[in-house]
Amino acid sequence: MLARARSVALIGVDAVAVEVEVDVSPGLPAFTVVGLPDQAVSEARERVRAAIRNAGLPFPAARITVNLAPADLRKEGPLYDLPIALGVLAAQDLLPARALDGLLCAGELALDGSLRPIAGAVNLALLASSLKLPALLPEGNAREAALIEGLTVYGARTLLEAVAHLSGRAELPVTPAPEAEDDSGLHLDLADLKGQAAARRALEVSLAGGHNLLLVGSPGSGKTMLARRAPGLLPPLTRAEALEVTRIHSAAGVLNLRGGLSLGAPYRAPHHTVSDAGLIGGGSIPRPGEVSLAHRGILFLDEFPEFSRKALETLRQPLEDGTVTISRARATVEYPARFQLIAAMNPCPCGHLGDPEKGCTCTSSERTRYAARISGPLLDRLDIVCRVPRLTVDELTRAPEPEASAPVRARIAAARTRMVERQGIRNADLAGQALRKFAPLAPGPENFIRAAARQLGLTGRGFDRVLRVARTVADLGGEADVRETHLAEAVTYRPRELT
Repeated sequence: MLARARSVALIGVDAVAVEVEVDVSPGLPAFTVVGLPDQAVSEARERVRAAIRNAGLPFPAARITVNLAPADLRKEGPLYDLPIALGVLAAQDLLPARALDGLLCAGELALDGSLRPIAGAVNLALLASSLKLPALLPEGNAREAALIEGLTVYGARTLLEAVAHLSGRAELPVTPAPEAEDDSGLHLDLADLKGQAAARRALEVSLAGGHNLLLVGSPGSGKTMLARRAPGLLPPLTRAEALEVTRIHSAAGVLNLRGGLSLGAPYRAPHHTVSDAGLIGGGSIPRPGEVSLAHRGILFLDEFPEFSRKALETLRQPLEDGTVTISRARATVEYPARFQLIAAMNPCPCGHLGDPEKGCTCTSSERTRYAARISGPLLDRLDIVCRVPRLTVDELTRAPEPEASAPVRARIAAARTRMVERQGIRNADLAGQALRKFAPLAPGPENFIRAAARQLGLTGRGFDRVLRVARTVADLGGEADVRETHLAEAVTYRPRELT
């Protein structure tokens, strides 16, 4: 007898419908899975057999063939355990076959018949919502899937619970949508950082417009301390943006759902030993990298020159395009990667170049080699480079009481509101004719930036980045037009020699 169940396959962060066909026919006992399964899918036959028997249900002594359609699409992971098990039972008339037609299901089976969570539940839920079908998932994924408004989600702890629900003997409760998550109290406050007025201003401009930032300073100057307080200064994500972030984290299996849909921007800070695939994404089975996990948020790279040259160069394309395309023999997948880069580095290998109390011990050739680890094309993609000098004990003790995060966050939110009302996107995303339209220059400011461009040798990309930053400086000041003072501040942020 033939039975069918509906499930999904993940292609990048997109869910594609998969039909699980199960045929139980007379013959020598065998269990075959076809339809381009990977090793985890092929091993489902052992998990399904043990789970059905240990749940006290009959397993047929017959020939079982499972086809995962479409057959030319690669199937990966243990999420097909539940639909295969339900198909085997439906093929034996142990539950109504029609009950499987009206829902999407996925889940990993333990050998005792309990259900384990899977990656990509939000992506499955989005597909189920578009098909107007309810979803049956492990209980550990139910709250995650219930983030999608209007979707009916059933969460089962065991295979027996799923069978009882589909047979009509005991109905599973509908999982309620979780409450919205407020994570504002989790962020560090700028009030912890004394002094460094220039660096604080550079961070504010950077976050307001979404501009990439490089902090250069001696150890102990406060670079990392400043960067770690950046997430608490960003305005909350819109619901659409939060769903984008959630589906990426769900597909990667790293979603930490403490409450409801988190509207806080993501913050990722990988160690400098991260591999190229870990940073940009990839692997034999493509997975999102740190740049995609930081989508709509901040990617902080401490000890910037210590990352491998190859890994840093892979950042150039996503910094420009906001996406990562990974091509493999089996498939080509595209991941969103519209992140804001904040990087920090020492001014020299020993870290004390320009330090007021400790002299640099590096030779000029060592400093040159160290700075050369950041290529010119990558440096040109950094909108703001700010020096962060180490303050002496006397300077720290005499420093005035620092401004807290709340008023800075309010100024950034107000500037973002002006940008969205004027052009619909952040200033960092303006390009081409849109940049010329929304950041027009009067004759005086235009002559100023042209002179600055000639003096600094700005590339076309560098010229546009100065104009974007100047537009942000004007928005922070509540100014409708870009003036010479805004351009002058933007020019001081342009990257020059790092040593």
